[in-house]
Amino acid sequence: MEKRRRGGFSVEHAQEGDLVAIRSLLEDARLPVKDVGCAGQLLLVARLAGAVVGCVGVEPYSDAALLRSLVVTPAHRGEGMSLALYERATAEARSLGVRELYLLTTTAEALFARWGFRRIVREQVPAAVRASPEFASLCPATAACMVLTLAR
Repeated sequence: MEKRRRGGFSVEHAQEGDLVAIRSLLEDARLPVKDVGCAGQLLLVARLAGAVVGCVGVEPYSDAALLRSLVVTPAHRGEGMSLALYERATAEARSLGVRELYLLTTTAEALFARWGFRRIVREQVPAAVRASPEFASLCPATAACMVLTLAR
């Protein structure tokens, strides 16, 4: 399902061929890439003129999920892509029965707070989410841990 937004970009499910571009975006933003594309991840991309210019991931764990890897190329920041990716990711999470979205961030705490996330301690995160590679080893212990309760 493709959805056009202002600026002519679309937000859609990533294809297997998008993984190289996704990893490149994440590496450029100094975000974890080691486990990107693993089974169970839902990856979405922002596409402009056929090129992947943004991405986000959702890793569901029953009624909780990890929101991860939200990034847009510097040249396209401020065009609404981050919000569009976030909105599509939360809609996808809801459709999977997710009631709470968790994330770790070292750079975007204020952005996520504007979207309704609140900071919590890691011990409040469900064990299955804490066992994910992102929580267990890929993100530093100093990263802000945040949660958003999704409306039903």
